[in-house]
Amino acid sequence: MSVTATVPRRRRRLGIAAGASLLALAVSGCSGLGRTAVGPVTYTTGREAVLQVNSPSVRGCHRIAPAGAHEVENGTLVDVILYRTRDCTGGRTTYVPTRFSDVTAPGSRPWRSYSFVH
Repeated sequence: MSVTATVPRRRRRLGIAAGASLLALAVSGCSGLGRTAVGPVTYTTGREAVLQVNSPSVRGCHRIAPAGAHEVENGTLVDVILYRTRDCTGGRTTYVPTRFSDVTAPGSRPWRSYSFVH
């Protein structure tokens, strides 16, 4: 093995190591951007309007239209908890797993907010 053959191998190894380091930095930098619940949350209001929110953030409380919703379809990859209040508090919640839907019982109050299980 000659000295000239060793230099390209070292450069190649350094290039691979540098590329791997940059990739690791890029991936870790993107993770701070916030995760989304990939897919739509679709709900029907009391006025029969169908609204859809695509890939909402998995963090925080999400308000539903002021009239509330009587039907919610969770088309995301994350489970949802539905609340009767505007601020994701209180009892009588409804758990809707991923790719499922739920409808309020006749005479019950509409859902007014939702959050994700993460």
